Amino acid sequence: MCLISIGWQCNLVKQNSRLSPAPDEYSKGANGDVQYFFGSELDSQMYDIFELNTLTGEIRITGHVDFENAEVYKLDVHASDKGQPPMSTDCRVIIKVLDVNDNKPDIEVTSLSSVVSEGSKPGAVVSLISITDKDAGNNGRVVCSLSENVPFELKPSFQDNMYSLVTKQRLDRESVSEYDITITATDSGEPALSTFKTLHIQVSDVNDNSPEFPHDPVDVYLFENNVASASIFFVSAFDKDLNENAALSYNLVRGERKLGDLSSFLNVNSENGHISALQSFDFEKLKTFQFQVLAADSGTPSLSSQVTVNVFLLDHNDNPPVILHPISSNGSAEGVEEVPRNVPAGHLVTKVRAYDADIGYNGWLLFSLQEVSDHSLFGLDRYTGRIRTMRSFTETDEAQHKLVILVKDNGNVSLLATATVIVKLVEPKEAISASDVKSVSNNDNDTNVTLYLMITLGTVSTLFIFSIIVLIAMQCSKTTDVSTKYLPETNYDGTLCHSIQYRSGEKRYMLVGPRMSIGSTIVLGSNGNTLVVPDRRSTSVEVRNV
Repeated sequence: MCLISIGWQCNLVKQNSRLSPAPDEYSKGANGDVQYFFGSELDSQMYDIFELNTLTGEIRITGHVDFENAEVYKLDVHASDKGQPPMSTDCRVIIKVLDVNDNKPDIEVTSLSSVVSEGSKPGAVVSLISITDKDAGNNGRVVCSLSENVPFELKPSFQDNMYSLVTKQRLDRESVSEYDITITATDSGEPALSTFKTLHIQVSDVNDNSPEFPHDPVDVYLFENNVASASIFFVSAFDKDLNENAALSYNLVRGERKLGDLSSFLNVNSENGHISALQSFDFEKLKTFQFQVLAADSGTPSLSSQVTVNVFLLDHNDNPPVILHPISSNGSAEGVEEVPRNVPAGHLVTKVRAYDADIGYNGWLLFSLQEVSDHSLFGLDRYTGRIRTMRSFTETDEAQHKLVILVKDNGNVSLLATATVIVKLVEPKEAISASDVKSVSNNDNDTNVTLYLMITLGTVSTLFIFSIIVLIAMQCSKTTDVSTKYLPETNYDGTLCHSIQYRSGEKRYMLVGPRMSIGSTIVLGSNGNTLVVPDRRSTSVEVRNV
């Protein structure tokens, strides 16, 4: 749609020298009939756009008038009457097309790349944008904007309607991997027209994330006697990056350890993190150990992190009970005990001592009589292993009895050990001599325990004596103010020569005698030479002079 402004430029062309008729004669007859024609030199395209009425001279628009194609049209019009001779004139009609806002802005994007690295700094150019509008004036003046909440912005160029799409802040592919940015171009016409264009931008990855383990540290519980070279556990880490930046490899952290080089009994699969033990573990030798696994990505530069693995071994019932007593000279669990015939019921014959290297229920031992010659004579405590007489011996009882004690642990599959005790009945005198020999043997076995007790007792005694000495020294070092405790005596020369203490009933007395000159005497009842000594054993002490 357009508006047309028409201007006239007319020239009168004389066909002959004869004067034109008077104005009142123009409309009379054929001489006043005028016909209108387009000039012969008019462009043929004008006939498709404009139409001229030959009788009235009206110019009408018959085609499409576009300001963007032509802003001005120039039409030559020829007017001629029907008189004889005919007279004519020429006129140029100038038609100016006025613009209306009938064209939307056009957005042209020149992308440097549709992929932007997340490591790009703020201000990095992503695309160049050109905005055009075929309209003129305010109708062709365009304002450009971006969709909200995107880390990009438009910066105008030195040329009109030219912009640069740049990053406004650092990008994080792990948070947002791609953006759909809508560019809006709006002109200033009435009504305003707008154009929208969407750019799809992908954020490429950089190696900016270290591998992460879900848990650190990791506790692993493993039964002993595991199969060598079998997998015992696996660690797994994840990386927020992509492709090679997220391709992880696993390795044991090398270093000095109390257990030696971990590579001697542990191995980790570098691809999947499966950890295998190269040897079978023994709970009785090793109960726990610790190691670190390193996860590193394949980025440049490579990033890594490590996790601590605590391995706790669990006990299997793989150790049978070991008999400590009785043990014969040949090393077998067999012993001989001599018991006087006159011992009463409940007499302790011996105690079977045993231990189990396992722990918990696997190491809990129970004792039972597997074989005994006379069930009425001997009893066994199933928890302590003590063997006692159940009644007094009689002369009809045999002189020798054999007891086979079964010791078993409390594992799911119990392991056993047996001990044999030979009990010989002897006369009391023989038993006394035998007991003396046994006591000597027991003393040899308990020598170390006695030595430790003596050292401990001596240390405590020494500390106690030292404390007493320090306390006495502190008491003696105190200065006693006796200026108010005694009155001067005329015969006293200032030197104490002796003191005598004695008790009378509940009271304690101290007699202090000065060094006297020859011929001097002590007057009873005098308050001179009186020393008051507190009695720590009584709240009231009386001291008198003699």
